[in-house]
Amino acid sequence: MKRPLPLLFGLAALVAAAPAPADAFCGFFVSKADTKIFNKASKVVIARDGDRTVMTMSNDFKGEPKEFAVVVPVPTFLQKEQIHVGEQSLVDHLDAFTAPRLVEYFDENPCDRRRYMMESAMRASAPMAAGGAVAQDSARRLGVTIEATYTVGEYDILILSAKESGGLATWLTQNGYKMPQGAAPVLASYLAQNMRFFVAKVNIGEQAKLGFNYLRPLQIAYESPKFMLPIRLGTLNAEGTQELFVFTLTNKGRVETTNYRTVRLPSDVEIPTYVKGDFGRFYKSMFATQVQKQNMSTVFLEYAWDMGWCDPCAADPLSNDQLRKLGVFWLDGGATPTPAGSVMRPGPMPRPMPRGGPSNVFVTRLHVRYDGAHFPEDLVFQETGDRANFQGRYILRHAWTGTDTCSEGDAYRRELSTRREREAQTLASLTGWDISEIRRKQGPGPRVAVDDRTWWQRLWP
Repeated sequence: MKRPLPLLFGLAALVAAAPAPADAFCGFFVSKADTKIFNKASKVVIARDGDRTVMTMSNDFKGEPKEFAVVVPVPTFLQKEQIHVGEQSLVDHLDAFTAPRLVEYFDENPCDRRRYMMESAMRASAPMAAGGAVAQDSARRLGVTIEATYTVGEYDILILSAKESGGLATWLTQNGYKMPQGAAPVLASYLAQNMRFFVAKVNIGEQAKLGFNYLRPLQIAYESPKFMLPIRLGTLNAEGTQELFVFTLTNKGRVETTNYRTVRLPSDVEIPTYVKGDFGRFYKSMFATQVQKQNMSTVFLEYAWDMGWCDPCAADPLSNDQLRKLGVFWLDGGATPTPAGSVMRPGPMPRPMPRGGPSNVFVTRLHVRYDGAHFPEDLVFQETGDRANFQGRYILRHAWTGTDTCSEGDAYRRELSTRREREAQTLASLTGWDISEIRRKQGPGPRVAVDDRTWWQRLWP
């Protein structure tokens, strides 16, 4: 029996304005919070233009490859040319590029009034394989149609349709796919939408020939008005909650969910500098706190920006060649290819890509923690015309400790203790951490020189 795999973005429960220049903030990038800090974190990349979609599914399956299998509802029949094996490095690169990030700044000498005022203004304006005759005959008796069988890379692929969910569930069970309790009603709802099922398992022999010792992402291309991600099957046999990261690549603007609220994570806030050494724990606590505040019923926006721009960049932007491999088919005025061929109709000519500027690709990163009780419906998306920049960005500000004297410097020194307390309160609010422990970890404030001379003594030392 195939072991359940609830981790392929939750689908596998049946189987075992003009952007600012990149250096606008003059800050130092410290670290990022990519998906590696979360357990059971599944990633999906969706490139979409009009009704045309290319979906790359990355899983974090742990175990013997022979135990891996997945069943994914799809809105249309898939030909072999519409199925491809992708590159994990590209998904990881996109993850790193869009990851929430920690940045640090070092306060300038406040007595340099011009610089101080300019940087204050900038901070204020920061953007917040079963086959053969026997299998076919068994399937027909159960009302299941094996519409196609393919071997793509190291995967054996089936495309199934069915008359009713009970027969489909029985066939899957008979063919080694472990069924979680309560799957039949969910299958029935997909059948009522005339959806088919993309079934994949690892062909050990092909994997050995290819020389891979890990599971590469699966990539499918199709044309359908449905812009959605089926997650309900993945909640049926999941142990606890799951993490899902959805990266969308579009040419109009930000993507959001229509049947759940899409909420921006808190961003562009200043936190104590000691967090620099513990950013992963901070971000996990912060995200868990926000999920709790929203009753685990929302999808969180972590990044929205034109590809090629960031502030600061957690990784290099993806090249046009890398984007094409992730399914961005509208670049350079080309046709509309699938990952491994060209079976869909050519699309309209896109807007030209500005020289030296960002690609005509808008990136959205969505993060959701979910289970069946709080997310009873599949995720349904829409592309908006909003191209406003947003990123999860958390700021460390190191105090200036010089001895220059001026009225601005005196005011700055007096404000430091207030700022430290504000940072501590912000951290406690974001994470739920104990405020007294935060203050202890902050340690004593920086030693600063205070000029107690009168104003005329400063004018004529």
